[in-house]
Order: sequence, then structure tokens, then C-alpha cells
Amino acid sequence: MNIFYKFYCRCYQTIFKLMIPFMPYKNPIIKNSLLDIKDIIKKHNIKSPLIITDKVILNNGLLKPLLDDLKEHNISYVLYDEVLPNPTNSSIEDLYLKLKDSSIDMLIAVGGGSVIDFAKGFGIKLVKPNKSLNKFKGVLKVRKRLPLFVASPTTAGTGSEVTITTVITDPIKEYKFTINDFNLMPKYAVLDANLLEKLPSHLVATTGMDALTHAVEAFIGRSTTKETRKASIDAVKLIYENLENAVVNKDLKAKENMLHASYYAGIAFRKSYVGYVHALAHAIGGKYHLAHGYTNSIILPIMLKRYGKSVYKKLAILARESNLVNKDIDNESAANIFIDWINCLNSKFNIPHFIKEINESDLEQIAKNASKEANPLYPVPLLLSKKDLKECLEKISNRKNLSNN
Repeated sequence: MNIFYKFYCRCYQTIFKLMIPFMPYKNPIIKNSLLDIKDIIKKHNIKSPLIITDKVILNNGLLKPLLDDLKEHNISYVLYDEVLPNPTNSSIEDLYLKLKDSSIDMLIAVGGGSVIDFAKGFGIKLVKPNKSLNKFKGVLKVRKRLPLFVASPTTAGTGSEVTITTVITDPIKEYKFTINDFNLMPKYAVLDANLLEKLPSHLVATTGMDALTHAVEAFIGRSTTKETRKASIDAVKLIYENLENAVVNKDLKAKENMLHASYYAGIAFRKSYVGYVHALAHAIGGKYHLAHGYTNSIILPIMLKRYGKSVYKKLAILARESNLVNKDIDNESAANIFIDWINCLNSKFNIPHFIKEINESDLEQIAKNASKEANPLYPVPLLLSKKDLKECLEKISNRKNLSNN
């Protein structure tokens, strides 16, 4: 990377870090049951709440306790259950056109990251109807409060219930873009472990690895605070202690602990940001319509290896604090054991070590999109150019090995 552009990136990131104490971060009010939502509706004198979810959640009966409870208390609502993975700007725009005259005054998102991202995008359209969602790409461009927002995650990974970010897919341009604004923060987060009871093991695995990615990227970055470092460590420790049990044994208590791990990871990365793992995952996911947690799972250990000695000390701290290694082991060894642990989890969860869907002809554009997202915003431990990211993509796709066969 050009030395002058490196200087620009680090200056940009330093300014953001200095601004963190003055930014209006607030934690959502935590509730532990879907049945608490009726009380929120009554407390805020809500007239027309919109429940946003997907058909899998609805068909599995996960919403039934909430819908029955609202009916019992004579609370009317509007239900939208057509959210698909990787929500698109066009699908959000379409729903807005259908409901723009419905006087929606509350958003209730019950689902995984895609559902909560969709709800955030729809909330933007409600308060800024005259602009396309693409116009809000970047940082602090919404600047208007959304309707009362309740997020209830049905996966333990995205941390969307505590973040100021939404990720939207543009199917025309085949890429994902992020919108970051404090008005996207939910007012309430409902952490109901019962919603995870029927979650398929592969989703528990990939969303859990997503939470791990959030915690690790936030911790190894250069814009950490005392709060985010503690949140990252707490998240990684919970993931180390519970993820395998949640996936393999389908233990409900372990899933509940993973909900809290995801929440802590969200606390960490909403302030300290993520890094090239996410930038590449967004670029790849937008192109090939792959699940975000799945792509993060594969990219994370490869990118940590690429960072090399720049992350040894911090990965060693995570390894020691989670009791993965002894306290007296050297940083490089501890860091490599941490990376090996991630690879081991992927193997146990039948997550491949490479993304074979990536076409060689797409490497240049994917690298360009990832670089554009990450630089200069993400305070990564080691700055990488578009050329560097393309080389990373060759490893992620196992391109070099494939060309030798």
C-alpha cells in the first residue's frame, strides 16, 4: 500500500478513536422473553406495530407465543414474514411502498441478522422516504430517529440487537454495503433462549463463529477501549466454553450463553469496528449469496495467519483469558494455538476450509469492493492493499492449489 495512503488511513482511524468517548452509544434495554413485548407496546402507547420475521421462524411456531399474547391482550399488529437471507435494498423499498400509509410506529424484529438488518433498513425508509438506501451507505448519514425498535435475535451470532449497523445487499451491483448510524440502535433487545431451541446445528455453528469473528476482529484492531476489550474477552471465553456444546449436544443452556456471547461481541465491535474478514465476507457474500457467518468462519483463520506477528500478542491474550493455553506460553505459540482452535471448530462443524464458489475472474472486483469497504474506516492491525486482498482471496478460494491440480 502507498505510504501516503497508509498515513491517511491511520489518521482517519485515529480521529474516529478519539471521538469514541463523545459519541452517543447506548446499550439497549434487555428483556428476556417475547412476552415482555406487549408491556413495551402498552408503555409507549403504540398504535400500529410492525412485526418483521421470516417464514422459517413463523412456520416453526417460534412467533406463536408472541402472537397469541398480543391477541389475548387485544393488541393489533401488522406482520411481514418474507425476509430472505441477505436482505436487499429492493425488497425493503417494495415493503415500504406497500406500508407507507399504514402509520407504523414500532418495529419488532424477530429473527437472525438478516431480519434485524431488514428492519433497520425499513426503519430508515420510514423516516427518510425520499432517498434510496444506497444513499445512506457509510457513516452517520441517517441522522433521524427511527420508530420504537425492538430486536429479538433467534440466532446467537450477529449482535445486530446492540449495533448501529445494518448490512444491505445490492443485487444489481452484486455487493453488500453497510449503513452505520446511532439511530439504528434498537431501544430494546429481547434475549429469549427459547427461540434458539429448534435452531439447526449448522446455523448454531456458523452464527457462533460469526460472533467469534466480531469479538476477535474488535480485539485485534487499533481502536479498542477498556469496555470493548473486556466485552471481546468475555465473548471469546463464553464461546470457548459453550459453542461446541451448543452445536453438538444442542444444550439449551449453552445456547443461552451463546446469546450473551453474541451480545458482548456486538458491544465490542460496534465501537471498535471489524476488519478485513468482514470486508471480504461482505464482498464474497454479496457476489455469491453466501451466508455471512459461513464466510466469516472460513476467512477468519486465514486472515489471522496473514496478519502474522502484528496480532500475536492480542491473540495470545484471548487464548490465555479463555483458558485455551497456559499463562506462561509465549505469544507466538499461543496465537497459533488460537488459530488452530478456530480451524478445529470449523472441522468439527463440517465447515470447509476454503470457499470454492469464488471464480478466478471475480477476484479483482471482490478485492476492490473489500478494500473500498475497509480502507480507511476499519482500524485493522495491518493495512492491506487491494493487491494484498486479492492474494488473500487466492488463499481463501484455494486458487493456487486448484491451479496446480
